[in-house]
This record gives sequence, C-alpha cells and structure tokens, in this order.
Amino acid sequence: MTIQLNMIQSIGLAVVFLLIGKSVKKNIPLFSKYAIPSPVIGGLIFSIIHMILRQSNIIFFEFDTTLQTFFQIIFFCTVGFNASLKMLKIGGKQIFIFLIISTVFAFLQNALAVSLAKVIGINPLIALLTASPALTGGHGTSAAVAPSIEALGFPEAMTVALTAATFGLIAGSLLGSPMANRLINKYNLVNKKKSQLSDDVDFDLSIVETKKTTLDTNKISMAFFQILIAMAIGTYLTDALNTFVGQWVNGVTFPAYIGAMLVAAVIRNISDNTTLFKAPLEEIEVVGEVSLNLFLGMALITLKLWHLVDLAIPILILLLAQCIMMYLYGMFVSYPLMGKNYDSAVIVAGLTGFAMGSTSNAMANMNSVTEKYLYSRTAFFIVPIVGSLFIDFINIGIIYGFISFLS
Repeated sequence: MTIQLNMIQSIGLAVVFLLIGKSVKKNIPLFSKYAIPSPVIGGLIFSIIHMILRQSNIIFFEFDTTLQTFFQIIFFCTVGFNASLKMLKIGGKQIFIFLIISTVFAFLQNALAVSLAKVIGINPLIALLTASPALTGGHGTSAAVAPSIEALGFPEAMTVALTAATFGLIAGSLLGSPMANRLINKYNLVNKKKSQLSDDVDFDLSIVETKKTTLDTNKISMAFFQILIAMAIGTYLTDALNTFVGQWVNGVTFPAYIGAMLVAAVIRNISDNTTLFKAPLEEIEVVGEVSLNLFLGMALITLKLWHLVDLAIPILILLLAQCIMMYLYGMFVSYPLMGKNYDSAVIVAGLTGFAMGSTSNAMANMNSVTEKYLYSRTAFFIVPIVGSLFIDFINIGIIYGFISFLS
C-alpha cells in the first residue's frame, strides 16, 4: 500500500515527529549531551519505521516536499543576515585569523574526502557529502546541498549527508574537550594564564550573548517582511548567477537559497552602517530557528535509510579520516596560530565542535573545559562569531566550488 501525503500533510507529519524528538531528547540525556537536534531524533525514528514497513512490503510513503524547500530558503536567508562586516571589525585581528583557520579547514575537509573517494571505491560527489557540507555545515547545510548532488544522479545523497552530519555531532563532542585538556596539561597553560590575566583582551561579550526581549508584533512582522523581500529579490540574483556560471560550467546550478543569502547579507550591512532602517536581528534569528526545525523535520522523515546498505563502510572510513585530520589540525595548526596559550587551547575545543558538528557543540565543548579550569573571555567571543555568523556563509561557496569542479 502506498500512502501519498500532500505538502500540508507532509509538514504536519514532520512536526508530529519533531515533537516526538523533543520529548525523547528531554527524557534521554545522551541526546542533549551531544546536541542532537530534535527534528533529527524524531525524523530518524520515523525513517527507521518507514524502512521496516517498506522492506516488509507493507506501506510505502510518498511526500510532497514543497514546504521543505520553502523553509530551507527562509533558514538560509536568515544565515545571510548574520554576515555583518561591522562584527568582523569589532573582533579585530584574532577574528580574522580564526575565520581563515576555519575556512581553510572546511576546504581541507572536502579535499580529503574527494582524494580518498577513488581509493575506497565511491564517487567523489558522494564522498564530498561526508566532508564540509555535513561537518562544518551540519544538518542544515548538508540537507540543503544534498538535492544538488541528487540532481546529478545520486539518489542516496540526502541519506549520506544527514548520516554524516549526525556522526559529526557526536565526534565533535567526543574529540573537542579531550584535545583542549591535553594541550592545557601538556603546556601548563592554566598557570601561565593566571600569571597573564592582566593581558586579557577586553571583548564586549554582550555582542554574542543571548538577549531576552519583550515580544513585539511589529518587530516580528518586520523580520518576516525583510526575509521575504530578500527571498524575492534573491530569486533574480540566483537566476543571474546560474546564467553566468552556466556559460562556463555545464550541469551545475546554484540552489534557490543562494540569492536570498546574498541579498540578506546586503540588507544586514546596510542596517549596520546607515540609519535607513534596522534589521530586527533577534526576531530574524527566531524565524530562522523555527524554519530550520521544520526544514530538517521534513528532510529527516523523507530519509531513505535503505540507501546506506552498500555505503556504510566507505562512509565510516571517510568520517574516521576526518576525525584524524581534525585532531591534527586542531593540535598543530589552530593552537599555534591562535597564540599557543590557554585561550587558544579552549578555542581548539570550540573549533572541533563546530567544524565537526555545530556551534552548540562548540559552546558545550568550551563550557566543559572552562568549568574544569578557567573562563576564557577570548574563546567565548571569537568562536560563536565565526561558528554561527560567518563560516556557514563561506562554507556554501567552498562546497559549490567543489561541486562545480567535480561535475
């Protein structure tokens, strides 16, 4: 029996399992420990049920994913609103250095996956989905990039991407704090930090702190209006980019959200630097969070787990290789470049968190380290700005550069 769900029914089912995921996460601490998103938990539960029913020839589900695309574009549009050049300037030299470190690592993740693809016998485009789309990008970016790979003839792309992203969340949490702990103990960084407290850079942490504001209907409305305007103008920009790129590279098109991201970035920087209008950033962040949950909920319930049967071992090899590179890069590149001190060790924990999973993992890693030793004002300023405001934006460009090259 085949059950066909229209777009309203599909999003409704996604929300039901999203709420189931929230309940499971609340009652099983392990999921909270590794910052596994609720829609991922609920979606995987449904996907497993669907796989069992399908393999038993009992029920087949078919979904209308129209609203998945809509909420995906909203989410990535809100990512564009995070690209503030003013914020980069406030952070100074250390922000730029850490952004470069993070950008280079995202590139290396892709280079490693692609170079290993032929060795383990899978297509480089599938291998790419186990790299920066899933790890630096997380579930949101991996689910957004996968359709572009699917369009090139790989129906298993979404399953590979989301599986790799889930692995990354766990790996980032397992690796980050022990790496920082090893550096701190090996180089006696706590005692050195205590003797140099007066040299701390006085960052304004209010920039990255979560603020509690009164619900304002006008601001919420304006957030939606600016997002929708950016999305509308973005469609023309995406078409223009695809027309331009199509002259040079056949078969590669940018997804619909690229234009929206770029337009949103322009709107944000006009807001930062003029008095014409102000972007309601907190409300935009809330809209983005809701949209991400709905987008991921849809992506996860439509997951085809049966595609993993023949790819499980190659994917595992690729992901373990990424873990090894993360360890080496954090210990021997990020740590020395960020200053060879206590703050740079804590930053290694943060980099590992978001380069393998998400900014939530990064903050959890750093909290774990600083609760044991000392607070790091520098790390808690730098990491969230790069991890949540800029790297996703840059990572999209890196990913589509690789897709263009490989295809």
